[in-house]
Amino acid sequence: MSNAQQGGCQCGQLRYQFDAPLRDIAHCHCSICRRTSGGIVTTWITVPLASFQWLRGTPAEYSSSPTCTRFFCPGCGAQLALLTQLSPSTLDVTVATLDHPQQAPADRHIWVSSRLPWLQLDPQLPQEDEERL
Repeated sequence: MSNAQQGGCQCGQLRYQFDAPLRDIAHCHCSICRRTSGGIVTTWITVPLASFQWLRGTPAEYSSSPTCTRFFCPGCGAQLALLTQLSPSTLDVTVATLDHPQQAPADRHIWVSSRLPWLQLDPQLPQEDEERL
């Protein structure tokens, strides 16, 4: 059975695909995700790098820290993926850019030590002060 998922940016310039189960999904509360996305939380799914491919377009890249490179659409600015040297065999993909994000609920909160204090977290999900890789 295939676990193929597709997604893309708002303007359609970028499309991607990966073939991996919908697990290891986290709401990230770090300040870097807030500033690069413009949102209060970014939800990521971690997939094997070998299972991911760009189907259309070439993303722009931004090194948001010494260990992380973020991939975004040069047309509409949507952030689609993140590659970290701390886990070089995986890629994080923004759940919001999946064609069917409703199929990928988060299983935890990460970097809650950086969360905005007025944001109420889902008490049913585990919380990590940083991120356990």
